[in-house]
Amino acid sequence: MLRRAHAVAPVVVLLVSACALPSPPRPDEVRAQAIPHVALPAAWTTAGPPGAPTDDWLAMFDDARLDALVREALQYNVDLATAAARVERAAGYAKAAGATIYPAVNLLAHGGGKLGGDGSGLSGVGLFANWELDIWGRVRAERALGQAQYEATVADAEYARQSIAATVAKSWLLAIQARLARGIASETVLASERNVGLAGDRLRVGVGDDYDVALAQANVETARDAERQLLLGEQQALRALEILLGRYPGAAADVPAVLPVLKRELPAGVPSELLERRPDIIAAERRVDAAFHGVTEAKAARLPRLSLTASLTSLDSSLFVLQNHTNPVASLGANLVAPIFQGYALEANVEIKTAEQKLAVADYGRVALKAFSEVENALAGSVAADQRVVILSRAITSNTRSVDLAQVRLNVGSGDLRAVLQQNIALYGARSALLQAQTDRLIQRVNLHLALGGSFDERPTTPAPVTGNSDDTLAGLVGGAPNTH
Repeated sequence: MLRRAHAVAPVVVLLVSACALPSPPRPDEVRAQAIPHVALPAAWTTAGPPGAPTDDWLAMFDDARLDALVREALQYNVDLATAAARVERAAGYAKAAGATIYPAVNLLAHGGGKLGGDGSGLSGVGLFANWELDIWGRVRAERALGQAQYEATVADAEYARQSIAATVAKSWLLAIQARLARGIASETVLASERNVGLAGDRLRVGVGDDYDVALAQANVETARDAERQLLLGEQQALRALEILLGRYPGAAADVPAVLPVLKRELPAGVPSELLERRPDIIAAERRVDAAFHGVTEAKAARLPRLSLTASLTSLDSSLFVLQNHTNPVASLGANLVAPIFQGYALEANVEIKTAEQKLAVADYGRVALKAFSEVENALAGSVAADQRVVILSRAITSNTRSVDLAQVRLNVGSGDLRAVLQQNIALYGARSALLQAQTDRLIQRVNLHLALGGSFDERPTTPAPVTGNSDDTLAGLVGGAPNTH
């Protein structure tokens, strides 16, 4: 027993003095490397309402039907099913990557008599254990790499959830817009048909001519064609929404007849907060961590590996007498494997992993710049849409009065039918443009929430390390209905 204690002592010293696993670069260090030419301003270039960004953006529409559509999409959308499967796969990889940090234990049994088995006459059972001592941190780096990749995949899945919810809301708004646009076109058709009747009446009483009648009829057909095209656009918008919901695209979805009214303003926060909120940026940051651990693992693979081995066996023979009659037999040993020359493969692997780390940092910069651009564009789009709504509302008022005046001039004989038709077309264009601006304002608000990393439900928590069954970790992340308010 004393000899065994002396033999184990160096192993304990090795475990205690094992190299600490280096930490990946801090987020500020990653940003300095990824976007060195970017000086973050204290506020967005296009100023938004003050305050920190908020979650639960679906509540600003205050529409239970939209909430139900989002929940339906999260349950049945095929893209989210793909994201869920990727999270499950990443969880499995993470567990497999950390498996070698624990001892491996195997059982071997063999049976063979004089006339059966393999004819050797040997039978017995053995229990064998092998444990690699992670002196240089190779195994721990492999496990940390798997965990970082899993966390990146979870963040990707969360961003997919947010994107699907935002796309459902925008598709819902576009379907409402298409329905309202078709309604405007139908009203224009009716107005054009009244002008045809008016032109016919003027021709019969001798104050009009065939040219006015033909012009009015041509205007009706143009209006009917526009109405037909808008009907097709409405059907296509409904089908796009139904695909997101996982339904058959039959253009049968029910949408409201009016656009929603926003219930509150959206605080935009400051640019520096964006890097900590958006799931796709968090995923890019975790991939930088994973690449860093990959470099650590590749460097440690060049160093010797030391493993402890242990076995407990019991053997018997029906053909001959074994030299050692003592059963069972226990043994304890160690293996040392030191790479000498492998054709520069290990050095090449370090170079590959280093290049992958550079790629991960560059991709972080790409994602970050894209996020800043999306916020600025959404803020600018919101401001432009608000201004357009005011301008076009005044334009509709003026065009409506122009139509009335042109009609009066026609009735008293001081004007012609062409002026009425032209003013009707101008009024139709202004109403269509106002509807487009009102829809754009709502869509830009959704875009801004998504760009700021705002969730439509409770803020998800950081996934715990994957060590056992990952089903509980996955619950609520993808594929399930959100906790909408």
